[in-house]
Amino acid sequence: MPLYRHIVDFPALPAETVAAARDVAASLLGDAMNRAGIMAAAIGPIAPGTRLAGQARTVTSMAGDNGIIHAAIPHMRAGEVLVVDAARVDDVAVWGEIMTHSAMQRGVAGLVLDGAIRDVEAIREMGFPVYCRAVVPRGPHKGFGGTIDAPIACGGVSVAPGDLIVGDDDGVAVVPLADVGRVLAAAQAARAREAETIAKIEGGMTSAELLGIPEPDVIGGD
Repeated sequence: MPLYRHIVDFPALPAETVAAARDVAASLLGDAMNRAGIMAAAIGPIAPGTRLAGQARTVTSMAGDNGIIHAAIPHMRAGEVLVVDAARVDDVAVWGEIMTHSAMQRGVAGLVLDGAIRDVEAIREMGFPVYCRAVVPRGPHKGFGGTIDAPIACGGVSVAPGDLIVGDDDGVAVVPLADVGRVLAAAQAARAREAETIAKIEGGMTSAELLGIPEPDVIGGD
């Protein structure tokens, strides 16, 4: 089957914006989007302490096939994140050590894959940020076809080329490109409020007091 690639032309986010996003928790970005834009819990990091931020380039692969993912890597720009809808297949790996070397050579910032990878020990040692659904030794086929740079769904979230991808130990947030400024500012403001809340708790207040949660009614007793 053929491989397809869409021509995309999205504005690059300033480097300082991407750096600021990397310093904000994915959870706070989700809160700033009314709890939207957060990928399913199944999409998680392969190594603790992973941090990821960059604009998305998207791929849709046929189940159990990684030919289109290989084809996408040469079209990536430094600092971008490869986001792949691999049909949620968790028993065939469509990413491994060789592809990681290829991606790192291009300066790719990381991978978010709704599917499985292998060679996880080597990839961890290389320090390449990967979020995926599963890890399995079984390798893929090539030649079934696929598409590069079309809107996709990954981890239950819509992703378009250019969207901001942010990952941490909790998982992955997707911020639509048009909303990056507003969402990032709201998340940064929430982080400042959280710091104030934590300071009050350390000063002796409880989270229930701060949130205005009433004392539960007592049932039974004299």
